[in-house]
Amino acid sequence: MAEAEKVASRILVVDDETRIRDACTMVLEDEGYEVETADSGELGLQMIEEKHFDVILLDLMMPAISGLELLPRLTEQHPDTAVIVITGYATVEHSIEAMKKGAFDFIPKPFSPEQLRAIVAKSIKYTRALQDISDSRSRLGLLVNRLRDGVMITDVDKRIVLANPAFLDMVGHSGLSANGMSVEEVVDNDTIVTIIDETLSMPDATIAETVREVSFGGSQGEDELFASVNCSPFRSRTGQILGTTTVLHDITAAKEMDRMKSDFVSMVSHEIRSPMNSLLAQIKVILDGLAGEVTDKQRQILERASGKVSNLVSLASELLDLARIEAGLVGRKKEEVDMGELLFEQVEFHQAAANEKDISVSLETEDSLPPLKADRQGLEEVVTNLLSNAIKYSPRGTHITVAAGRQEEFLAVRVSDTGYGIPDEDLAEIFNRFHRVKDKNTREIHGTGLGLAIVKSIIDAHNGSIRVESVLEQGTTFTVMLPVLH
Repeated sequence: MAEAEKVASRILVVDDETRIRDACTMVLEDEGYEVETADSGELGLQMIEEKHFDVILLDLMMPAISGLELLPRLTEQHPDTAVIVITGYATVEHSIEAMKKGAFDFIPKPFSPEQLRAIVAKSIKYTRALQDISDSRSRLGLLVNRLRDGVMITDVDKRIVLANPAFLDMVGHSGLSANGMSVEEVVDNDTIVTIIDETLSMPDATIAETVREVSFGGSQGEDELFASVNCSPFRSRTGQILGTTTVLHDITAAKEMDRMKSDFVSMVSHEIRSPMNSLLAQIKVILDGLAGEVTDKQRQILERASGKVSNLVSLASELLDLARIEAGLVGRKKEEVDMGELLFEQVEFHQAAANEKDISVSLETEDSLPPLKADRQGLEEVVTNLLSNAIKYSPRGTHITVAAGRQEEFLAVRVSDTGYGIPDEDLAEIFNRFHRVKDKNTREIHGTGLGLAIVKSIIDAHNGSIRVESVLEQGTTFTVMLPVLH
């Protein structure tokens, strides 16, 4: 044992026999411990009220107050102190009774110095471990309480074990402490309660984190607060769920910045689109010869300018679409949508553009597609983007297939082409804003790089998903999964 540890350890010997007190003092002080003694239970109780001892050697059989009577009071006042009972009646019954009342261990009379040293050394290690745990909990509690994120820990019965001030402030709890209270008593938010219920009901083998977004306040003049909620289970070594950890991260500032950005983009895009459309109309007047004869060179320049202006108009329109999606306007007004009818109309609409490139388009759907609860305009925009991209990025004489069918609780819509394909390095970035595939086949194709970002945003607003598979020079398939209407 380290010398510093021995010096720091304080031991109290409570025994009515002088020879036992003297013998313990001599052996333990020789080991470097600080030893004090008491010849009665009353004196021992008085001494522990005045100072803390790491280890107490306690005789079970003493006059007035016996060791068995004193033991519960010692463990109650100093739960991190190791109590070793000394008994001349080393029966199983006495040992079991002492252990039940909180004794760490026992040593029978008579005992040798080696036995005393060994049992005290073991008890010191035990008290040091308890002290380390207590210190760690204290440091952890201080750290959690100083976090700006809200943290709440519950047990398996949804009783709060810990909730830091930031969490209580976010949920509007005005009490000093929420420990021991049920989640519903403290958190007046159905989303958070539901997330905790879902986490507690996860299968034992599942390791997952549930993430949602919630808002607080916003009524009676209160500022609205937005938070990201992350809830995960914590488990025993056998995988059994023991409770949950919920973290609230304040995203109000980020939400406000996004709103301001969207408002700015909407304003600029709207102000740009109108004059650009006017400019396109005036260029068309000149190209049609209504302002006088146009030479071939002039026509070439004007047509190139018209194309550039058209690209700017498309960019402004798509930026407005993104702003509309980010504002939550897509997916808000949902209606029952017949996807078979929608796909048929879209294929018919794009047939003319496909015919110009000698591209055939086929529609393959199951006889009875399940209905969707969706924003019809949003889904039309998804299919339009995917179909127009398939036509734009396919060479002449190729084929496009639009297919739809049910897959469990989802409707799967696939748009496949036999076009140029997408390089592997671009597949991970294909849904990012302003990302465009640039190679020998696509360098002359104009676009904004916003179409697929808009598609993904619309699908996300419908709680769906989209994935892409592609092979260079063989083609690309986009698969959209949308939840069906029950």
